[in-house]
Amino acid sequence: MSSETQSPPPTREAIDDRETGAVGRRSFLRKMAIAGASLAPVLALLVASSAMADDTILKFKGGIVEIPVIGTPAVPVANVVRTIQPAGTPWVIRALSAEVKADGRIHVEGRGLLLAGGNEVGTNGGASVFASLICGTTVSSTPMANAVALAADGDFTIDDMLTPAPSNGCDNPVLLIRTVPSGVWFTAGIPLVIEDD
Repeated sequence: MSSETQSPPPTREAIDDRETGAVGRRSFLRKMAIAGASLAPVLALLVASSAMADDTILKFKGGIVEIPVIGTPAVPVANVVRTIQPAGTPWVIRALSAEVKADGRIHVEGRGLLLAGGNEVGTNGGASVFASLICGTTVSSTPMANAVALAADGDFTIDDMLTPAPSNGCDNPVLLIRTVPSGVWFTAGIPLVIEDD
């Protein structure tokens, strides 16, 4: 019977789990540092573009309806706002909000702009509207050619540019929603105060 000598199995050194964990943590932290360094410029661009995108200079919330004649019954006066004539029939509006950007972009959402009197009471009167922003004595308007037709329920959205672009220091702002072709006003926006951060 032949006997072969068997060599002992190779021995493995015991691995200290604490050491493996430390190496793993160092590797993970190194990868996170690399990822963080790569993302830093992207995050900086996002923050900068977010700040640039929010260049809102004016906000309006709520609408004041047009009343064609003010004054007393004995001395009626047309409700002219900074030289802009009122519509001849009263109108109502359910809701209005608007934002004006520094470059002149304007976004207006109107709900329920309808006639409040006359034979067509409760209808949109077939009107199309545009926006005018008055800063002091300077009138900036969206193009009349881009006037938006009121929906049957009086809803409308204006996304356009004011010409000329308003200055950042808009003095005593007035936002009027007006109709074509006459240019008379239906409703005015209520300005909101924008808090500086």
